Amino acid sequence: MVDLTEQEEAAIRAAMKPVAELMEEIGWDKRLADLTEVQVLSLIEAAVEAFQDAMRAQAGTDSMEIPF
Repeated sequence: MVDLTEQEEAAIRAAMKPVAELMEEIGWDKRLADLTEVQVLSLIEAAVEAFQDAMRAQAGTDSMEIPF
């Protein structure tokens, strides 16, 4: 595991809501092994996008460049 900065930890926490919302659609009773490739990719995309958005917001810039 890598040593995360406080900003990265906060960004990960911020990513939980979009991932949870997507899991609500998929169904919390499904095992990870039972998800389709599309569902897994959607979860990853939601997490990465939310992480990047949170990092951008913490950097205080509207730039599309990721601040890490």
